[in-house]
Amino acid sequence: MKTVFHSRRHHYLTRAAGLLIAIALIAGMVACGGQPASSYDLAIASTAGGSVITPEEGTHTYSPGMSVGLVAQPESGYRFVNWIGNVGTIDNVEAATTTITMNGNYSITAVFARSYNLEVGSTIGGEVIMPGQGVFAYAEGTVVDLVAEAEEAYHFVNWSGDVGTVADIEAAVTTLVMNGDYSITANFEAIYVPMVSAGYYHTVGLKSDGTVVAVGHNTYGQCNVGGWTDIVQVAAGGFHTVGLKSDGSVVAVGNNGFGQCDVGSWTDITQIAAGYAHTVRLKSDGTVAAVGANTYEQCDVSEWTDIVQVAAGGFHTVGLKSDGSVAGAGDTTFGQLDVGGWTGIVQVAPGGYHTVGLKSDGTVIAVGHNNYGQCDVAGWTDIVQVAAGWDHSVGLEADGTVVALGYNFYGQCDVAGWTDITQVAAGGFHTVGLKSNGTVVAVGRNDDGQCDVGSWDLSP
Repeated sequence: MKTVFHSRRHHYLTRAAGLLIAIALIAGMVACGGQPASSYDLAIASTAGGSVITPEEGTHTYSPGMSVGLVAQPESGYRFVNWIGNVGTIDNVEAATTTITMNGNYSITAVFARSYNLEVGSTIGGEVIMPGQGVFAYAEGTVVDLVAEAEEAYHFVNWSGDVGTVADIEAAVTTLVMNGDYSITANFEAIYVPMVSAGYYHTVGLKSDGTVVAVGHNTYGQCNVGGWTDIVQVAAGGFHTVGLKSDGSVVAVGNNGFGQCDVGSWTDITQIAAGYAHTVRLKSDGTVAAVGANTYEQCDVSEWTDIVQVAAGGFHTVGLKSDGSVAGAGDTTFGQLDVGGWTGIVQVAPGGYHTVGLKSDGTVIAVGHNNYGQCDVAGWTDIVQVAAGWDHSVGLEADGTVVALGYNFYGQCDVAGWTDITQVAAGGFHTVGLKSNGTVVAVGRNDDGQCDVGSWDLSP
């Protein structure tokens, strides 16, 4: 029995000794690095053109899982491009300031490239919407998208300046390759759309080259427009003429007894209108102002807002609002300003003592003095433009024909045979029509030659 006991004891001791040896071996393995490392190395370098200032270049040691801030700083004339190498845990490889998470031994490099500045501008009439206007920095060789957008009544002409690497200088949408410091400009030009305007005893025409012609009564010099250039709209009043230039400024000639030609300081104007002895302006922000005779408060329009079209009659002013309603100021003797309930209006035209409105459905409405039936427009349909003379109303139909009613002593309403008309204007006692080929026709009173437009060609 004693012998057996000693034998068992020897067996247990042997097993215990083996266990102690295994524990010792495991401890040795831990000591020799068999488990995950207690730190990792981060090697940082950079290309020419800059350096890494945080945590500086070289090799650094960090604890596992640590988030390390990275800051790359380009030299003058260079820009940061990206990080390369073991970038799997870098938060943003394209950001000069970012972080890296230390889950292993990593080697990374900050890449820099030569940088050039691109200065972008534009002339009046549009803007560069891509990349925008101002100064931008790009790496050498970058292909930059260029997109120029013209404003209404303007068109893109070309790119000028340092355009050697612009793919197509005459295309509003093109590209440029950054091989140097460049300054470019997008050039825009006004679109001169021919038009006619009729005053009390004179007629004015805008040509497609931005110049102006006029015939008729000229006692006050209202037809002295021969030197005008760069005009985008004309308006003929009682005895004065007004022109809107492409840069938003305004010129005027003719009778200035009431200050109706005092427009020299006007800027940022988008539309003009001329009444018998007053002139109205519409600004790009939808506000309105007027100068000239104000006997009936026809110039009291400074409180108007959200206006998209202005029109001036004999002694009253009308403004079309963006919601299709109408505002009015001035003489109300004959109800010519009873427009408060109008809706769905797309164009207004005030005459001597009446006002005509074109509705969005092509029908027409009118209020005011109706002694000659100038307001009897209820039956008109398919109208695309209206005009109002002193005592007559004119409507341009969609097919290019014209209708007119009202006072016709001088034949100013004899327009039934007109065809291919694109715009109409009504003066004191005459009516003018612009044809699609740029020629002009006129009927009505011609005492002063205001209808002598047969030789005009506004689209040379």
